[in-house]
Amino acid sequence: MSYQVIARKYRPQKFADVVGQEHVTQTLANAISQKRIAHAYLFCGPRGTGKTTIARIFAKALNCTGGPRIDFDDSDPRVQEITEGRSLDVLEIDGASNNGVEQVRELRETCKYAPANSPFKIYIIDEVHMLSTAAFNALLKTLEEPPAHVKFMFATTDPEKVLPTILSRCQRYDLRRIPAALITRHLAEIAGKEKVTIDAAALHAIARGADGGMRDAESTLDQLISFCGDKIEEADVLSMFGLAAQNQILILSRAVLAGEISTALTQLDELARGGKDLGRLLGDLLNHFRNLLIYQVSKGDLNLLEASEAEVTALKEQAGLATTDAFTRVLEVLADAELRLRDAASKKILLEVTLLRAIEARNSLSLDAVLKQLNQLRGEGGPAAAARPIATPAAASTPRAETSIATAPATAPTFSSLREAVAAQAAAKPAAPAPVAPPAHVAAAPAAAVPAGNLNELWTRLIDAVGRVSAFTRGYLLDAHPVSFEKSILVIGYDPEFQDHLGLVDNSRNHTLLATKLAELGHPNAMIKFVKAEAPAGWQRPVATPPPAPAPAAPKAAPATPTTKTTETTPAPAAEKKPAPIAFNKDDFKNDPLIKKALEIFKGTIVEVRA
Repeated sequence: MSYQVIARKYRPQKFADVVGQEHVTQTLANAISQKRIAHAYLFCGPRGTGKTTIARIFAKALNCTGGPRIDFDDSDPRVQEITEGRSLDVLEIDGASNNGVEQVRELRETCKYAPANSPFKIYIIDEVHMLSTAAFNALLKTLEEPPAHVKFMFATTDPEKVLPTILSRCQRYDLRRIPAALITRHLAEIAGKEKVTIDAAALHAIARGADGGMRDAESTLDQLISFCGDKIEEADVLSMFGLAAQNQILILSRAVLAGEISTALTQLDELARGGKDLGRLLGDLLNHFRNLLIYQVSKGDLNLLEASEAEVTALKEQAGLATTDAFTRVLEVLADAELRLRDAASKKILLEVTLLRAIEARNSLSLDAVLKQLNQLRGEGGPAAAARPIATPAAASTPRAETSIATAPATAPTFSSLREAVAAQAAAKPAAPAPVAPPAHVAAAPAAAVPAGNLNELWTRLIDAVGRVSAFTRGYLLDAHPVSFEKSILVIGYDPEFQDHLGLVDNSRNHTLLATKLAELGHPNAMIKFVKAEAPAGWQRPVATPPPAPAPAAPKAAPATPTTKTTETTPAPAAEKKPAPIAFNKDDFKNDPLIKKALEIFKGTIVEVRA
């Protein structure tokens, strides 16, 4: 007997032999047992998933001796006739070569005649979407009201091309791509019957290359047996079909997640020199990052994945190397490259650029997301409230700086932990005297050595003097209030609402700046102390006005004393704000504590500062 290829030799002969399509075979078996057999069926799905095979098994179940019955005998003469393709009552027609209206008219004439020796006359039309529109229209009436002895079974890989009027007259069954685990198991059974030794890695490579098609996998195994003999290893599969080893895919993905550009490019160069299919490589890499994302989101649910044991181990290791947002950004880069790969003149160069972009996407933070989070924190009164000086008149007079921040490939904190990270850093600073309670006389009345009116006036003039040097520091002080000024120590307090500012403002640079300005105002050798303290009764925190407003945003003291009017109408601070703003100082901007804190939090560096 002539040689039969594996795909035909081990073709399923009963519903129980079909792999991975239980949702279809079980439905058809129930229809036979309940005698609810329709007159037209449409089987859809990718190539090699069993469409024509299921139609042929269904025809055997209908036309077997004593049928319709599910448990038919393979040795039944009628079943053997159908298996060998010589049955007069089961006609298989190729829709691609018999797609004209004349062939359909001939079919309509022959279907009127009763079957020769079977219960039904069955027409199996493969690739039915290839029929012309005229042929479809000629089939409509017969398909809707066929003779009782006629059954139609259509198979197609492209159901979208089938006319809706045909679809509405058929029971539709969609076949799925067969999972890699089922293909691997089935191939292992065939290899055992063929007395071929094949390792698990090679089976997984064949299943991965088959892309859900059992016939493709069986044809690949047949070809490998001819190439390798009775022993097949993974290297044989990879060399024959240009696939990358699973370990190479894992090394490449690990290099992307770790930001190791040299390792990633070296691995890609080795794969390209080895003649690997770069399109398949990109698809495998995309599938691996998809598995990483699903594994992380589902918290390790392996039921959603098709992965070997080696890949599951790698998923457990790599899932913790990046956040969900990072995996999403990498997937977007790879998916975009997959669309452009087919039109690329040099696939290797495109993949090299893609790997660089994927590494950058893994480590980057979206500027829109940063601004959105900072605005949200500012609304909550968090650390980003320090950005409020930009909205004050003094800040409006300062040229706006645009900063490009390139994040380093380190483990930058997520946005959700930004507020907690800054608060923790502020609480951990040794210089912050937050736990120290203010003196008892603070809450009752200002110090006797400096009357309340003079302290308010001194505070107003101090803020104005600081604002001419640093608009950012002035913004910090707008949310503060003077507590006391005695023994050359100026105590500045922040309400609990703004206690996060302590970690941003309490530094040596601001201490020096405030001491210098106090010396200019007649108080040399002064020292500064920041504390957490509630503002005295009647104190009103200055409110920043819109930039167009010419009026200054100096703090207003509102105690129930006659000094309130004097403070509000003091002409000195207003007169000092009239002159033109000082030129923008880039070094001052780079050294500002707010900018330094942002760079520290986001693990970034200043690339460019533009006025």
